[in-house]
Amino acid sequence: MDLTPLPGTAPRPGPQPAPPGAYPGPYPVPHRYGFPETPVETTTRLRPVRPRHRGRTAAAAACVVLGLGLIGGAVTGTWLTGDSSAEPGTRSTYTTGRTLWHSVPVDTLFPRTLKGDGAGPGAAGRVWTRVAVAADSGCAKGLDPLLLRTLRPVGCERMVRATYTDATRSSVTTVGMIFTEAAEEGMRALSSRFTEQRLAARKDLMPRTYAVEGTVAATFGDAQRASWTVHVLTEVPVVVFAVSGFADGRTVADPQPAAAAMAAGATTPAAQAGLGHEAEGMADRVERGLRRTVTDLTEKPE
Repeated sequence: MDLTPLPGTAPRPGPQPAPPGAYPGPYPVPHRYGFPETPVETTTRLRPVRPRHRGRTAAAAACVVLGLGLIGGAVTGTWLTGDSSAEPGTRSTYTTGRTLWHSVPVDTLFPRTLKGDGAGPGAAGRVWTRVAVAADSGCAKGLDPLLLRTLRPVGCERMVRATYTDATRSSVTTVGMIFTEAAEEGMRALSSRFTEQRLAARKDLMPRTYAVEGTVAATFGDAQRASWTVHVLTEVPVVVFAVSGFADGRTVADPQPAAAAMAAGATTPAAQAGLGHEAEGMADRVERGLRRTVTDLTEKPE
């Protein structure tokens, strides 16, 4: 095809760079992370259409009749077997959940503000404000090597992360979701392994932080990790995690899993600062939002 633009067609301007510090927006579209957009199509000259042949017309008509017959047979089979999964518009939670990282807006996965009623120590309320959102990526950036190896049986489709701070700006928490390649059987096996071997409490399986220069989370690195949690979901192919620390950049020599830091009588710095509640509370709220989104999408006919 001749792609020479028609006379008088003005060239279209290229994409303008995003302003510094702008959030990337919905995960689905790569160019929203700074990659150039696909240019709008330019009007082109069309090739002449050859005259139709009777033989081709007859063949096309036969294909149409055959296609209608197959569709009718499929519909009849559905009526006879009562197979609800064959009904148009139905989608499994695994099919839907696996694509959420690029099919819903980032503000749906990671709201700008999260409210944690009763999520703090002593059932105190919490409000967290989003500091930054990381571009979607593979899992190597956000997971320690041993945790990455532990999750290898379910695969890593994509990972998304965001960092929040509390109302006092004294703590920071990175919360993330790993969208896996596994079916339900694989996710159940991983969940059982985490439970039986108490993997969520192992310090060498802590998720990594997402630090952002010029924000309250600028010094939030691996050495600043104070508490963490990992949730392996089984109704959708997702692993939710959160890791918290102090906003002042202090090093934590003895990080503590969220469950232990939230226990009555815990006296570690992480426990006394409520960082176990921060990690668990944020992971729980993000997980709830994910479940609601999957439910809404699977119950709506396409």
